[in-house]
Amino acid sequence: METINTIELKDEQVYPDSQVLERVLGKSYAAYCELLALYDRMELEPEWRYYKDGKAWLCKVQKKKRTVVWMSAWNGFMQAAVYFPDKDIDEILALGIEETTREKIRTTKNVGKTRPCIFEIRDTGDLVDLETVMQFVIRYRTAPKGKAAPAGTAAERRK
Repeated sequence: METINTIELKDEQVYPDSQVLERVLGKSYAAYCELLALYDRMELEPEWRYYKDGKAWLCKVQKKKRTVVWMSAWNGFMQAAVYFPDKDIDEILALGIEETTREKIRTTKNVGKTRPCIFEIRDTGDLVDLETVMQFVIRYRTAPKGKAAPAGTAAERRK
């Protein structure tokens, strides 16, 4: 029988500080710390808040009041979700991301009029595709209307 993982951090009275997150994330806590460093380099602001509708703590990550990614803590990993309108999915799939990531995006069901790109952050290698998608979001959402964001990957920019 398959074990179903559920979202952690359901107690409104327990703020997800570093000790709480280290306990929940276990070995993937180091990848979470690297993710926070990535947010800092990208000038993104993470903010944990308890959401009564979902009955859990979520982290909204913003750049200049625009949401770039949502995070939630699960037993053994951090989940990061980036949402796109359906019309932009082809551009996302054209980014230099792993085929497994593209396939996951293709098969994920829409949430309203948007499709989530969901990343399970278990180790630092999981951050490469997430960074590429976040860079696209930042360029896309801050570009003047009608201008396409340039494609590229985080790995290409590091060369």
